[in-house]
Amino acid sequence: MADAPTTRREIITGEPPQAEPPGDLTGEMSFLDHLEEFRWRIIKGLIGVLFGVILAFVFSEWIMEVLLLGPAKADFIVYQWLGIDAIDLELQNRRLPGQFFTYWGTLLIVGIIIGSPILFYQLWAFIAPALNPNEKKGTRFTVFNITFLFILGILFGYLVLTPFALQFFNTFYISDMVRNDFDINAYFSSITLWTLSCGVIFQLPLISHLLSKIGLLTPQIMIEYRKYAIIVCFILAAFLTPPDPVSQFLIAIPLIILYQIGIVISRITNRRRDREIFGEERH
Repeated sequence: MADAPTTRREIITGEPPQAEPPGDLTGEMSFLDHLEEFRWRIIKGLIGVLFGVILAFVFSEWIMEVLLLGPAKADFIVYQWLGIDAIDLELQNRRLPGQFFTYWGTLLIVGIIIGSPILFYQLWAFIAPALNPNEKKGTRFTVFNITFLFILGILFGYLVLTPFALQFFNTFYISDMVRNDFDINAYFSSITLWTLSCGVIFQLPLISHLLSKIGLLTPQIMIEYRKYAIIVCFILAAFLTPPDPVSQFLIAIPLIILYQIGIVISRITNRRRDREIFGEERH
């Protein structure tokens, strides 16, 4: 006896297949068909990332000189905005292929950031058919929200955390005999870590929304564990930032605010979810 067709909802969520309206064959795909579509979605997403990488290399001179090396210069405009009395960083290349690998690796990461919205969309487009109409309506702007929060976090990491962190390290001395000359690989790696970490951290409200929507998170749980979450925020901030109180608070405070926003989002999402469930029961 032939196996019944596998629906995408069953594969993604693990739930048993739901009855489809007569004549609706969109969900009747074999497991291999789903894998094939997932493969093409990944390929399309990677093509988008490749486009971002190409774009990064087209504007490589501006990206390197203005965007990435800008914070190493005392006349960087953000230092004026934040009121930081900055001094130039001294950068050195200490390895033979150092500049080569740093150049290509950094532009590759910038290209991935540029092309990430297309990858996010392709992943969502694969999952979307597994959602019922109410779930799909609630996640209509998911890709936009992921991209918006990711870019917002990137901007915070680049415009706020990076300037404070760089100048802290640049002005910290254990002795007048030791001069601060920074390796370019460490410089670009640090900027990348700080900015990407902030981009990921700023997804917290969206994660709260998604977990609340599927019933795994409630505002009561978040409120109950809030004091532990605050401690985790400071530990995470200490891990991601230089060992100075200013930089740590610059990360910890937004994290705590995002957690509070997550509580509000969870409360709203759970209310909507309850109305949908009770509405279906009445019908």
